[in-house]
Amino acid sequence: MAKNYWLMKVEPESYSIDDFERDKETAWEGVRNYQARNLLRDDIKKGDGVLFYASNADPTGVAGVAEVSRSGYPDHFSWDKKHHYFDPKSDPESPTWYMVDIKFIERFPAVVSLSELKATKGLEDMMVTRRGMRLSVQPVKKAEFDIVLKLGRSKTAEGMAPKQKPAATRAKAKKKAASAKKPTRKRK
Repeated sequence: MAKNYWLMKVEPESYSIDDFERDKETAWEGVRNYQARNLLRDDIKKGDGVLFYASNADPTGVAGVAEVSRSGYPDHFSWDKKHHYFDPKSDPESPTWYMVDIKFIERFPAVVSLSELKATKGLEDMMVTRRGMRLSVQPVKKAEFDIVLKLGRSKTAEGMAPKQKPAATRAKAKKKAASAKKPTRKRK
């Protein structure tokens, strides 16, 4: 069976990359869109690659990488009256909602922002870059996954590629290096 790739969106205030890195594995529950549900139930399989996408964040974008550790199974939270994702129309005998489990693989040093995704050659057709595409679970082509992986791994903690420091930073470093060569003088 061929490996597939996905982008899964989450709001950091609900579950952040920090939470995911700490937990190492989590259930991807609470999806309440039929199109996304169908992907979780029918298409997403153990071993598939996942781009962990922080939505409604600053910046919005891909924060890391995960792998599906359990294929689709009924979202039992939809039957729990005390749970945020309770759905009174869902029935354990004929489940409406599904979820998968994902495990943490890697956190990028900085988020690959949506604007960066939109500006990157090879990602023009990626679903998340399209206007109005709000689906929380989206298929990703292998080539797109690989491009995002390369972008994420090339970042530094400041969010820029290592050799792309801004001119102001380069000028400050040059000035600092020049002043280090001069002897310091005390004022009288």
